[in-house]
Amino acid sequence: MPTELGPETIFLLVAIVIGIIVLAILFTFVPIGLWISAIAAGVKIGIFTLIGMRLRRVIPGRVVNPLIKAHKAGINVATNQLESHYLAGGNVDRVVNALIAAQRANIELTFERAAAIDLAGRDVLEAVQMSVNPKVIETPFIAGVAMDGIEVKAKARITVRANIDRLVGGAGEDTVIARVGEGVVSTIGSSENHKKVLENPDMISRTVLTKGLDSGTAFEILSIDIADVDIGKNIGAHLQTDQAEADKKIAQAKAEERRAMAVANEQEMKARVEEMRAKVVEAEAEVPLAMAEALKSGKLGVMDYYSLKNIDADTDMRDSIGKMTKPKDGNNNKQQ
Repeated sequence: MPTELGPETIFLLVAIVIGIIVLAILFTFVPIGLWISAIAAGVKIGIFTLIGMRLRRVIPGRVVNPLIKAHKAGINVATNQLESHYLAGGNVDRVVNALIAAQRANIELTFERAAAIDLAGRDVLEAVQMSVNPKVIETPFIAGVAMDGIEVKAKARITVRANIDRLVGGAGEDTVIARVGEGVVSTIGSSENHKKVLENPDMISRTVLTKGLDSGTAFEILSIDIADVDIGKNIGAHLQTDQAEADKKIAQAKAEERRAMAVANEQEMKARVEEMRAKVVEAEAEVPLAMAEALKSGKLGVMDYYSLKNIDADTDMRDSIGKMTKPKDGNNNKQQ
């Protein structure tokens, strides 16, 4: 028969199960391994501090591991500083790495400034590395027109170094490229001819570099080098051609306007001629009426009337004879 378990045995088994559950919860909630690693690294941090991080929804590994790294590098940072930066949405590990890199490069960088740069959205570690190893920014081809109308295209390489003091609120690479492009265009435009630019391309870099283009930016410009210079279009000739074409169109428009005015004047004169002819016909129509009235009133005699008719018939006869002899004269002249 199987032996029955006594009350003491059952209580012991229940206690063991409860102990295992408590230890599992404890090791899950409390990062014992992380606490041991911190103690072994010489970082003084209490177990209740780690529990408090859990309660504040802070991942302890995101704070303790950078804290151990900073302690080993000899950087004095507090747990509260790292925790507050994590709660603000910053990257604690990147900030600590930037502090270590700045210390190795003898660059003065405090935790507050590094945290501010990181919260501003800039890569503080990359900024420190750029302070040690300057970055080269290459611009696209920048076109400018010299005084002789020839287009000159230049490509520049800008060597910049991060200015940590102006990383927060300073302008970025796009502003630097735009300012350099403006300087290149103005330098080319102030040249008397394009040959001077081709002979001395360093004239562009020297002129642009003296303008202090890095003012208000997050960078310090170390040098500006012209990588390539090329000749573009003859802008002056194109402008003159366009101006000549525009003048031609204006002249054509004015000529068309004058022609239209001449046609309108011609039509107006024709209308006036027709109007005068109508008045002549109207006046001629009144002649018979006037003669009838003269005969009726006795102011014109019958003999006078016949004399007028004879003169009129004689005139018509002369006109007919003249029309008949005119073509014959023309033919005789041709024969001669």
